[in-house]
Amino acid sequence: MTRTCLAVILAAGDSTRMKSSMSKVLHPIAGLPMIAHVMQAVRGAEMSDAVLVVGRDAERVTQAGSVDGMAVSSVLQTERRGTGHAVLMAREAIARGYDDLLVTYGDVPLVRPETFLAARAKLAEGADIVVIGFRTANPTGYGRLLVENGELVAIREEKEASDEERKVTWCNSGLMAISGARALEWLEKIDNKNAKGEYYLTDLVEIARAAGGRVVAVDAPEAELAGCNTRAELALLEASWQQRQRHELMLAGVSMIAPETVFLAHDTVLEQDVLVESNVVFGPGVTVESGAVIHAFSHLEGAHVAAGATVGPFARLRPGANLGEGSKVGNFCEVKKAEIGAGAKVNHLTYIGDAVIGAGSNIGAGTITCNYDGVNKHETRIGENAFIGSNSSLVAPVSIGDGAYVASGSVITTDVPENALAFGRARQEVKPGRATAIRERALAVKAAKKAGH
Repeated sequence: MTRTCLAVILAAGDSTRMKSSMSKVLHPIAGLPMIAHVMQAVRGAEMSDAVLVVGRDAERVTQAGSVDGMAVSSVLQTERRGTGHAVLMAREAIARGYDDLLVTYGDVPLVRPETFLAARAKLAEGADIVVIGFRTANPTGYGRLLVENGELVAIREEKEASDEERKVTWCNSGLMAISGARALEWLEKIDNKNAKGEYYLTDLVEIARAAGGRVVAVDAPEAELAGCNTRAELALLEASWQQRQRHELMLAGVSMIAPETVFLAHDTVLEQDVLVESNVVFGPGVTVESGAVIHAFSHLEGAHVAAGATVGPFARLRPGANLGEGSKVGNFCEVKKAEIGAGAKVNHLTYIGDAVIGAGSNIGAGTITCNYDGVNKHETRIGENAFIGSNSSLVAPVSIGDGAYVASGSVITTDVPENALAFGRARQEVKPGRATAIRERALAVKAAKKAGH
């Protein structure tokens, strides 16, 4: 789209009903603040300039609303005098002259760029104001969109609507696109002659029509335009976002055995032919390449899983975990800031942190990389095709060479050369009959305690 557009995002609410110590629009959906979701949709609708109308937590909201590829500024609204007043907080930016002006809210995180583009397309076709509406089976409480001959003639609030008008199920979302050439002129004509003494953006419909302007409405899904005022509504938005994203991933070739139990982050990347079993949680920063399998009850964050690798069940990948092609991290394992080479196996009950594991190596059950000395973290390096026996502790910094063996139960504190065998445990001793004596002594102590009672 060659037309210029300014987006004005209203994000100055006090968030009273959220019962929170921070602004409502900072609360996350899929690990990303609501305001950031809105800004991504704005950027996706080919807008290069935006003004955030902020109040509480102004600096944090502005920071969360800043996105690459857009010039984002903010203005502080110290008084709450209605939506029309809020939009005019951006008067200076509006006066610069844009083809289009888009008004949206910071608490509608499910809105899509396509909805904004549909409204802008109507402006390009000659409309002066475009109201974004939705159809609902339960319109109670919403302003109704009244249309005649294809044009929007009024937005009627429920308390002012007639019985016939209340039957209308096309409702106002509050989102609006306005012709930039007339926007400031019409916004400044909004008055506060109403019961609340506030300036309502919806009055623009009648103002524009009185000036000969053309006003229309476009339709969008109800769920996409849902706002958020309470923690309960936040949970509903999260559920809706998750359902939508799972559906899109499955259409793109991802298999989910029980999709309703899989939880995604805003930036989760799952490639075609990935299989995700039940009860898996993806935190931010996860990429899983084609053909990988994420088994049940695993938690991944800040991790990269290469093609054909397997994770879990009951595995945890923490930030910096990088699994090579065809590698395996098995049940009850944790990997943090570590490279797991192609075909390497970390099978059971193991912790690998601050480490490099070479291709084809096998890490036995119960192995620990002892990476922390109480102050600093240290690295463990294991070469290719090495074998680390079960229940080994590798005290970093330490290196295990290519093809080396570490005997089960070892504590390794010095480097092991390639193809060497390392023992790091006390020599076993056998005392014939000693077990009987120990057992008899223990039974005697127990009998004495019982007699004492």
